[in-house]
Amino acid sequence: MSRTLRFADRTDGAIPIRLIPPETAAEVLAALPGPQRVWAEHLGFTGALGQSCGLPGATGEPGAVLIGTGSPEERARKRFAIGAAIADLPDATYALEVPLAGAEGEEIALGYLLSLYRFDRYRAQTPAKGALVAPEGIDAARLERVAAGEALTRDLINTPAEDMGPDALERAARDLAAECGADVTVITGDDLLTRNFPLIHTVGRAAARAPRLIEMRWGRGARKVTLVGKGVCFDTGGLNLKPGTSMGLMKKDMGGAASVLGLARMIMTEGLDMSLRVLIPAVENAVSGASFRPGDIFTARNGKTVEINNTDAEGRLVLADALAYAAEEPCDRIVSMATLTGAARVAVGPDIAPFFTDDDRLAEALSVATADVADPVWRLPFHTPYEAMIEPGIADLDNAPSGGFAGAITAALFLRRFVGKAPSYAHFDIYGWCPSAAPGRPKGGVGQGTRALFRVLMSEVGS
Repeated sequence: MSRTLRFADRTDGAIPIRLIPPETAAEVLAALPGPQRVWAEHLGFTGALGQSCGLPGATGEPGAVLIGTGSPEERARKRFAIGAAIADLPDATYALEVPLAGAEGEEIALGYLLSLYRFDRYRAQTPAKGALVAPEGIDAARLERVAAGEALTRDLINTPAEDMGPDALERAARDLAAECGADVTVITGDDLLTRNFPLIHTVGRAAARAPRLIEMRWGRGARKVTLVGKGVCFDTGGLNLKPGTSMGLMKKDMGGAASVLGLARMIMTEGLDMSLRVLIPAVENAVSGASFRPGDIFTARNGKTVEINNTDAEGRLVLADALAYAAEEPCDRIVSMATLTGAARVAVGPDIAPFFTDDDRLAEALSVATADVADPVWRLPFHTPYEAMIEPGIADLDNAPSGGFAGAITAALFLRRFVGKAPSYAHFDIYGWCPSAAPGRPKGGVGQGTRALFRVLMSEVGS
């Protein structure tokens, strides 16, 4: 839905961009030719983060643009600000005067690409006008593939549930598979019971659009990775009905599915040497005479019984069946992504994606990658003593422990019960939504943790 997020073609007529830190701004201005210096001083250019100042050429044509870089502390607080400032420039083609390699150059270039994103399915949006030539020293094609994956995630989350139900989510997966040469199979409706996915069927059985399990496979590499994404296309809370204020953003409750599809797009278009499997339990948690009830007990795919103490804790139920299915095949790593708990938002806010893993090497790699790709994640513990909190006694597991303590951890512990002996498992409890506009991230759907994961997966397969 958004326009292609790409760099401009190289041209001899590109207007040069000079990146100016505040500590050298006065010196730079003093060295400018008279008319340019007067103009920059008149506009009050100080090198503040994202501040731009166009300079006239000898005959009045655009000669150059100064953009302030701010301090390192400011850039850390406001990532993508420089790239966003480039996208906001007047209609022309621009090029950085000095090549920027490494994480700094990638952050600016990716920030520019992400700032081109517009969600225009329902209303025309004003496009960004500044066109940036791919900076030297970065892998421009790779960044474009990353941006395309992020755009897919945003588009899917931003689409309201009327147009993004389980059937539409299936079509999105099939479209991606067709583009990238993957295979898709889908188990729908009552076939979920026949094929032993009882929890997915239970959560989705009250909705007019049938629940389903979407499975996508790609690649023949020796390393096997399975991504599992929560695809609750709308969550009313079920019989434990959400209040209206809590239901308003529930189109984003399939943000985990959107995120793994965006990450899968990055992996497949990059051609990483692996065998990729994507599992998406796609349902709507609706209210009808067929709704599952508090107090019900169901048997999951792996034979564990689950007592339902809150029908609004449905995400972990659909993920349980999918994770158990993922664990039935040899796999080097299973990753689940889900907009799972409000407790995670209380803990780290909307901008950070907490993750859980017992794999210390993966956790260390993610901590490095998060800084390299400007994708903030934070490790939270699988705190084993809390296991007792998810054991109700009447059944093996409780889907919504009382007390309100450690909600993100108990949800993650619940999921871990379904991954069997997978050698590496990580769960990301994402928000999937930017509550207010920020550089490179308009208000709306957003990917979280996917770029960090992509960087780790690339390093693991030597790409």
